[in-house]
Amino acid sequence: MRKHNEKVIPDIYIPDVGSEVETVNGQKYLVANDAMYTFYKRTKGEFSPFFLALRDDKKVLGCKCRECGLVRVPPFLTHCPDCNFAPTELVEIDQVGVMNSTPPITYFASSLFADMAPYGRGRVILKGADTALSVNLYTTTGILVPGIIERGTEVKIVFRDERIGEVSDIFCVPTSELSPEQVAKKGLLESEIDWEHPQEPDISDVSSKDKAVFKKAFAKMRSVINEMNGNARARKDIASWKRDILVKSRGGQFGIFINDGNITLEDRGPDSPDFVIVSQDLRTLLDGLTYRGAITDMIITKKIWISKNKEFITVFKLDRMARSLARSKRASIMNSKV
Repeated sequence: MRKHNEKVIPDIYIPDVGSEVETVNGQKYLVANDAMYTFYKRTKGEFSPFFLALRDDKKVLGCKCRECGLVRVPPFLTHCPDCNFAPTELVEIDQVGVMNSTPPITYFASSLFADMAPYGRGRVILKGADTALSVNLYTTTGILVPGIIERGTEVKIVFRDERIGEVSDIFCVPTSELSPEQVAKKGLLESEIDWEHPQEPDISDVSSKDKAVFKKAFAKMRSVINEMNGNARARKDIASWKRDILVKSRGGQFGIFINDGNITLEDRGPDSPDFVIVSQDLRTLLDGLTYRGAITDMIITKKIWISKNKEFITVFKLDRMARSLARSKRASIMNSKV
């Protein structure tokens, strides 16, 4: 959801004045923060009715040719090029449609779109339209991964609670994840959808072998987390970040607690976790934390599941911590040989 008085450039993306030294292949380099930017206003022009309808009325508009009846969405033409430039008229379009292709998924977005990722980007043909509308796509089942939304998947337009008259005021989710009432409702808001309780993978069938694997992997993970907490470079990766994470696996569960540069592992899970990680085999998550594979890749390939899409940024930070710890160890080994 958008916040009131949100800045064009959020404070989180504005670095502090200062500099730091980075060492690459034994050579020191001074890196300083700087800025180059400009601001400008732009008009929506003839598209204004479309964007005003999104913002004020929670409606999707198209333009219909008065001669051939072709409906184009968005309404990017005032005259039809197929009918000797006959005039078009604005019409309201249904808010349910089908994907005309399988959308690619963006996991590693630029800073401009970082708060949206992970998201799919595809084209949906809404009922009553003859052309496809380009939209972002999300899921209520946790992280968006391949296979959830494909060509032919029926989806529903959802409106942001805070709208400013941009195409990002809307996105789509599969209708299979919504109730019949939500699918039928015009102007469905994101706050009317349950994003907090996705269905977790089943890990109830636990064997004695699973418990033994968990116990051994948990001991190694505690050691790795302790190393991260004692490594300045790794601690910097989670500076100003706070998350209480519940980790579930076959054989047991526990908590990982991130608190402004500190990371700890405890036998108990948090009472109110910010999100849940499910790793069927705890050794998979251990591989990610020991830099033997990225946790992000494990999520994309469905080896690990997390409960909230927006917490992918926390996964990035865990991957960076694993990389920082590995680099520190490698640098220590190289220095000892000098």
